[in-house]
Amino acid sequence: MNTISKLCDLKSGETAKVTSLLTTGSMRRRMLDIGLIEGTEVECIQKSPMGDPVAYLIRGAVIAIRSEDSNKILINC
Repeated sequence: MNTISKLCDLKSGETAKVTSLLTTGSMRRRMLDIGLIEGTEVECIQKSPMGDPVAYLIRGAVIAIRSEDSNKILINC
């Protein structure tokens, strides 16, 4: 099923592909630098006890992203 949602909506163990970034400026540059481009597969590894940040597996590296930032990343589930 192809549904567009936000990265922050991904549950632990689920995978999705990035469709677009809604961020601008330096945060957009950081996201692109870690490999978050269209078509990149992302897996939600673990959510912290307080819910923020969340660990994602991106191109073989585990990256923690704050909810504030993952809310601006669109994915295709």
